[in-house]
Amino acid sequence: MATRRAARELALQALYQLDVLGDAGAEASSLALFWEHFDPESDSENRGFAREIVTGVRADLERIDGLIAAAAEHWRLPRLSRVDLNLLRLGVYELLQRPEIPASVTLDEAVEIARRFGSEESAAFVNGVLDHIARQIEAPGLSRRST
Repeated sequence: MATRRAARELALQALYQLDVLGDAGAEASSLALFWEHFDPESDSENRGFAREIVTGVRADLERIDGLIAAAAEHWRLPRLSRVDLNLLRLGVYELLQRPEIPASVTLDEAVEIARRFGSEESAAFVNGVLDHIARQIEAPGLSRRST
């Protein structure tokens, strides 16, 4: 598995844990415990990228969730599966804050992770929402394919 994909999967798991916890006051200790127990063998680049994603998503959560809510027509965020929601958050963070990563790569990675961790419909849903957001914000590196 590619290092970046492994980092994205770790970030998804950490974001999922924080979402399930739902206690902002315990966020720091929860993340510390997560990194200690679920990331012991990762290389420093892998850990750094995963931590950057988690920190970035949490810091810009309101904006990220606003973009997701606007793009996920007919779906309120609380109705989305926690896996799909946190994978969308991860993808939107990359689209907004990591312009050196082509948007098509971000979308492809999110779709593959959705296939692994999500439901049968997750991959198509995640692809559609992220594609909509990428086009809306004019993210660099988006292929001209139609959805």
